[in-house]
Amino acid sequence: MSSDYIIDVQNLCKSFGDKEVVHRVNLQVKSGEIFGFLGPNGSGKTTTIRMICGLLKPTSGEGHCLGYDIIKDAYQIKKEVGYMTQQFSLYEDLTIRENLEFTGRVYQLKNYKTLVNEALENLGLIGRQNQLTGTLSGGWKRRLALAGAMLHQPKLLLLDEPTAGVDPKARRQFWNEIHELSERGITTLVSTHYMDEAERCHRLAYIAYGSLLATGTIPDVIKNAGLTMWVVSGENLNKLANQLRELPAIEQVTVFGKELHVVGTDKKALANAIKPFQKKPYTWEEELATLEDVFISLVGKAKDNFYLIKN
Repeated sequence: MSSDYIIDVQNLCKSFGDKEVVHRVNLQVKSGEIFGFLGPNGSGKTTTIRMICGLLKPTSGEGHCLGYDIIKDAYQIKKEVGYMTQQFSLYEDLTIRENLEFTGRVYQLKNYKTLVNEALENLGLIGRQNQLTGTLSGGWKRRLALAGAMLHQPKLLLLDEPTAGVDPKARRQFWNEIHELSERGITTLVSTHYMDEAERCHRLAYIAYGSLLATGTIPDVIKNAGLTMWVVSGENLNKLANQLRELPAIEQVTVFGKELHVVGTDKKALANAIKPFQKKPYTWEEELATLEDVFISLVGKAKDNFYLIKN
């Protein structure tokens, strides 16, 4: 393992029975960075995270997390990472303080009461520490879960869909906290399927059908996808969209309000295909593909490859 990486895994595979859910995943995460792990539901994100932190043993592959072997040193990894699960995992019939103190005792922290007081102060929950956790809003539950994951002061956070089901304001506040942690040198691997959250990461990887499809910075991922995109604006776009979807040179036609994103990988063929439609009442402008356009394209290709392999 390179000392530059907090996470460094190679060829991770995981099968349940005869079903392979993660296929030869390679992942490297640098110290202090916020690394986005993206993909649709069921793509293998959670399974990969659980292998990295020692909760699941890979079927094959190898790697290190925090300098520890993910297979031989799984117990030590579990003690030293902060893992926030997709489902809220604290006890709703305990108070806020009781949940945090229980977490401190699980980690066998000698000074857990002091750490709990600090966490409550940072959260602004000192005045509500005796409130039942189950009465908190979704956003506050997520912040409390993050405080619990950070109680033992880990160097690495593994966050699995941490903002699922919370409102945009709470999501933004949560991400501000993640960036504050990054400035303190804490590394975060966060899984999500929200594009706006992906854009707040330093680097990212995209997984679908268990296979890693892209990795790098956002500009790198967009550039490497090799997509050409035209944005069409005007009225009554649905009819135009249906016509464009019939053309083989066009891979995606997506409606965004009063705009269409028309995407293809063959720049010349795409230009020829849309030429007959580039007239009033529509306005056509060539723009850079968005991250969402790239991921939709990747998932489409991954699906084709998935069924080709299986058949």
